[in-house]
Amino acid sequence: MEWVSKTVIIGCTHTKKSFMQQIEALDLLKMGKNIFLTGEAGSGKTYLLNKYIQYLKENHVKVAVTASTGIAATHIQGNTIHSWSGIGVRDTLTDNDLENIIASDRIIRNYKNARVLVIDEISMLQKHQLDMVDTIARSLLEPDEAFGGMQVIVCGDFFQLPPISRGNALTHEKQFAFEASAWERGDFYVCYLHEQHRQGNDPLYGILNDIRSGTAGEHTKVPLRTRYRKEPDGNTKATKIYSRNVNVDLINERELASINSQEKKFKMTSNGYPLHIEGLKKNCLAPDELKLKIGAEVMFIKNHMLGKYVNGTRCTVIGFERGEGWPRVKTFDNDTIIAEPEEWRYEDNGIVRATITQVPLKLAWAITIHKSQGMTLDAAEIDLGDAFEPGMGYVALSRVRCLNGLKLMNLNEMALQVHPKILDHDKIFKQCSADNVEYLKTLSTEQIADSQKQTLIDRFRGCAIKPKAKIATKARKEKSKPTHLITLEMLQNNQSIAMIAAERNLTYGTLLTHIEKLNGLKLINLQHINHLKAALAQEDFEAIFVALKASEEGRLMPIYEKFTGKFSYEEIRMVRLFTVLP
Repeated sequence: MEWVSKTVIIGCTHTKKSFMQQIEALDLLKMGKNIFLTGEAGSGKTYLLNKYIQYLKENHVKVAVTASTGIAATHIQGNTIHSWSGIGVRDTLTDNDLENIIASDRIIRNYKNARVLVIDEISMLQKHQLDMVDTIARSLLEPDEAFGGMQVIVCGDFFQLPPISRGNALTHEKQFAFEASAWERGDFYVCYLHEQHRQGNDPLYGILNDIRSGTAGEHTKVPLRTRYRKEPDGNTKATKIYSRNVNVDLINERELASINSQEKKFKMTSNGYPLHIEGLKKNCLAPDELKLKIGAEVMFIKNHMLGKYVNGTRCTVIGFERGEGWPRVKTFDNDTIIAEPEEWRYEDNGIVRATITQVPLKLAWAITIHKSQGMTLDAAEIDLGDAFEPGMGYVALSRVRCLNGLKLMNLNEMALQVHPKILDHDKIFKQCSADNVEYLKTLSTEQIADSQKQTLIDRFRGCAIKPKAKIATKARKEKSKPTHLITLEMLQNNQSIAMIAAERNLTYGTLLTHIEKLNGLKLINLQHINHLKAALAQEDFEAIFVALKASEEGRLMPIYEKFTGKFSYEEIRMVRLFTVLP
């Protein structure tokens, strides 16, 4: 059965189950479909996205991970779609613009290497921007296929904040990504997730549903009025969320200054090339210098990989550890946590290009709605009396876990509105999702598995399943061990790249890729590779090293040209390892 899932349907009915489970969406992703992954806050979009990205990496499929905003990009260790794609901040794409973009070595490399493109927080990308990405992709890859034949996954919730656009937010036409020509050309399969991991049956869930369905009215205000200027339940101190771009930094600094105790400072450290480092700093909530005092109100700004805290967990500084002096904080559930430094990364096709490291805390007396996106708060004091665009109230209210965690200071009519186009199109999305659930039911488990296997072979040909007939003897004996870990063991035995290449029948470039991957997995440091310097004369190594450190991005071609071909690309790439490893 051949299935075509169009995203433009007139007269939708909801006789089928509209929502999709995560396991069903993952099946479609693995089948190589272009996907729109959506659902309300807490439905598991980011979790599923990360699960698929991990699947791609395990199968050696190159994936470009991007987002529509810098902050969202840091959450997924990616880049902004504007920078990755080459569209920048332009609103139009002239023939001259296109010619210059597709002549860029960096942009060519981005598109040629990627088999899958992820765009997170799609709600904040404008339609013309998605069309420009499609135009560039088709210019560099397959001209007759949407996005040049890449699998594209767009993720987000259009009920969140809309893209910044000129004109009145309610009347401005054709501003959403789903109105782009590229959206229809891409024939996105809609996966509308339904698992709710936050509010459950809490009254707040009903309020958010009213807003999403466009039925918010007096009945919606009734439960909200019960929280009017009422302190949140529990011990968590409320974070103040502002609609307008007031200077929350000044508010936080003023509150910190009012605490009569000694201030302790934590400096951010960085590793990599200046251009990438500056991009990470600009788009990360972590400050260059974090100033704290005992008694300071703070929040975590990153999800802990073992679940000790999440982005938005509120706490109070209660002391500083001996030795390194890391902050000791107490959550409002009375859990004590040592806030040790965390790492934010910029990855380029799976290779770590830059990292910044900082204690994952920020002062939390106040924050703006825009910067609260992606956070989960136990308590918030929200003033929606000056909400000025549709979706603002929904974003602010959906940050809170439950209604009793809300202190509502004010409310205007705009706060309960969403853009009418989103209301109309959400019905279409639900119908498409329902159709896709039905489609999956027509396939057997074996058919789905075969489709997924064939996708790795055909759609991602050349970067996934490898022939196994010519595996080297040593690798065959250790076939259960990943190839990059075998390389690590040999490096630990002080074997040179040339020696490993000869013994394992691998190329020099492949082994460099192994080392870059080991760095991405935090399994290697400079001690493991110091012996590799011997492959070059000391003065040659130092000359290349100095040139790389002086460059903005650490690109190979400018260094190759600087030395007029004296050193090979592999030699320069080997030296580059010493500039990015910790």
